[in-house]
Amino acid sequence: MKDTSHHDERVAKMIFASVYPHYVNRIERNGRTEDELHQVIEWLTGYDKNKLETLLKEKVTVEEFYQKATIHPNAKLIKGVVCGYRIEDIENKLTQKARYLDKLIDELAKGRKMEKILRVEKP
Repeated sequence: MKDTSHHDERVAKMIFASVYPHYVNRIERNGRTEDELHQVIEWLTGYDKNKLETLLKEKVTVEEFYQKATIHPNAKLIKGVVCGYRIEDIENKLTQKARYLDKLIDELAKGRKMEKILRVEKP
C-alpha cells in the first residue's frame, strides 16, 4: 500500500485523545494493562504519564503530539506491516511515527514480552 498525501493529512489532523481509548480497549481486551500502554508510549515519545494526561486533556492533534515528542533512538528498529503499510517504507515521517505506536500496541496486544516491544538491545 502506498502513502498518499490525503492519508497523511488525515492522520496529522486526528485528535490524539480520540484515538487513545481505542488503544486502551485493544490492549485490555487482550489482557494487558493501561500501565503497560503508558510504558510503551513513554518509551517511544518520552512522555511520562502526567505529560500524556495533559496532552490528552489539551486535545492535541496527532501532528502536535509527535512534534512535541522525543522519539526514542531505537524506534528505527520497529519494522513490519501495520494497517497495510510497511513501516520502514513510509516516507512521511509523521505518519511513520504514528505507525510506530500502532505497531508497538499491536505487539503489546499480541502478548509480546515488554523487553522485545521496547527493543532492548542485549550487550
